[in-house]
Amino acid sequence: MLELSLTHRAGGFTLSADLSIGPGVTAVTGPSGAGKTTLLSLIAGLSRPAAGRIVLDGCTLVDTATRIWLPPHRRHIGQVFQEARLFPHLNVRHNLLYGRLFGGKNRAGPALATIVDLLDIAPLLHRRPRDLSGGERQRVAIGRALLSNPSLLLLDEPLSALDPARKAELLPYLRRLHDGTGLPMLYVTHQRDEVAELATGWVTVEGGVARPGQ
Repeated sequence: MLELSLTHRAGGFTLSADLSIGPGVTAVTGPSGAGKTTLLSLIAGLSRPAAGRIVLDGCTLVDTATRIWLPPHRRHIGQVFQEARLFPHLNVRHNLLYGRLFGGKNRAGPALATIVDLLDIAPLLHRRPRDLSGGERQRVAIGRALLSNPSLLLLDEPLSALDPARKAELLPYLRRLHDGTGLPMLYVTHQRDEVAELATGWVTVEGGVARPGQ
């Protein structure tokens, strides 16, 4: 369970949120510039709220009233962005294993073979990112995030940079991820139909307010 009640200010922009988000895939929708990515950045610890608190599975990540601030690498939150952001000098196998560095010494994560099978990337393990399609790079990025053994996965428009054919290629793997891991996910998108079959909950961000949606 993710619970947050906060206010964030950046220049003339203010975002407020009062949300309880359960397991499954929660789609985060709203117009451009509404604050969807900002919301994910606050949860991940890449931005600090002006006031409020964030609690994940009973662990307080942020509480401005008591000055609690857990840095990003201790939050056990995986992230996948619009671009895969793989290391170009590493092959797929070593890009995946990089995720293990953020898993924590006392947290037993999934086996590499399990993630490779889940995302069907065994034939890619010895390739460099430059030799992958856009959809393949995103599958590797998702695998790297999963190998960090996160308690929550944040996906910030992971399909937006792909053409329709590559989107069609990646969606089945997102369904498999949803069905196979049970990992809670927040999925930012401009296209509601993109995750309509996956989403178990919705959050809308509009007018500087994040609220439960339908």
